Amino acid sequence: MPDHRAQRQASVLAALPDGAALLVTHLPNIRWLTGFTGSAALLLVAADRTTLVTDFRYANQAPEEARDAADVVIDRASVWERLQRIIRDAAFETLAIESHVMSVRDAERVSGMFRGKVLPLVDTVETLRQVKDAGEVEAIRAAGLLASQALAAILPTIRAGDRELDIAARLESALRLRGSEWHPFQTIVASGPRAALPHARSSTRQVQRGELLLIDYGAQVGGYCADVTRTVAIGEADERQRAVYQLVREAQQRACQGLRGGMTGREGDALARDLISARGYGDAFGHSLGHGLGLEVHEAPRLAATAGAELPVGAVVTVEPGIYLGGWGGVRLEDDVWLGPDGPALLTDGQTDFTILDA
Repeated sequence: MPDHRAQRQASVLAALPDGAALLVTHLPNIRWLTGFTGSAALLLVAADRTTLVTDFRYANQAPEEARDAADVVIDRASVWERLQRIIRDAAFETLAIESHVMSVRDAERVSGMFRGKVLPLVDTVETLRQVKDAGEVEAIRAAGLLASQALAAILPTIRAGDRELDIAARLESALRLRGSEWHPFQTIVASGPRAALPHARSSTRQVQRGELLLIDYGAQVGGYCADVTRTVAIGEADERQRAVYQLVREAQQRACQGLRGGMTGREGDALARDLISARGYGDAFGHSLGHGLGLEVHEAPRLAATAGAELPVGAVVTVEPGIYLGGWGGVRLEDDVWLGPDGPALLTDGQTDFTILDA
């Protein structure tokens, strides 16, 4: 795959005021710009050089991962003190910082060590990260395939009487066994009335025959995340469960097929929301339709009724409409979609059938 890191760093510099440098502290941004995957580092992107400062734990890893994308500096005492020495005689007079992720303490550190102007910026790198290159799209697709295989392996094992936590544990094990590097977020397994909680935590509740079971989970390949939700029935399903499921699925398919780069996040959200509202369930769909996906499971852009920004061509987004009815349960279906130049492309399996488990 082509190495895009130099191009990414150039794009960052082009987004800054003339002659400014950027101090990057958000680890996903550091990884995107250099390839470094460690848990602690500071990255200085300047016109003359890019410098990665980290500690002894990464003395071998950092040069191997960054290669020629950055000058690697290992400090055994304090990365912040080393940064101060690096910028003390720097040629740039403005140092931008990632104010949306930097702590007040660290911002004060920077102000105390830099003689020039400190410029707080928001989402400079994140804005550029919205547009995925071919390698990023393929990593998300691979994570989506892995996620589908893991769920397919454990669905036949689910029985009435299983605890939600036990189902989550089997799914997470299946993900790891198939190569998922980690779980991008805490796996949600919610049964019966608990499926009406959009962000339920898996619990010790035992699933019962005739209930809906909502499973929201993720996989990670090459650092990139897939985010999938499926809703199934335990043993049997009644007419209302089938009807709500079919409505959510129809709304999701409409959005997956209708999304385009260039439309606003509000317009994308409306593709599913208008249909659900027209059928009388608008108040039961309270969250946004989706979000960007990449090195982080939640990133820009947003598909929401309040999102007026355009969806960039090349972004990857989730499409996850849901209907939640207190005391009854809920249905959510989620797939990952790439907004390509020729239209949307599904990166996950896009399951269409209402699965009723033999439980």
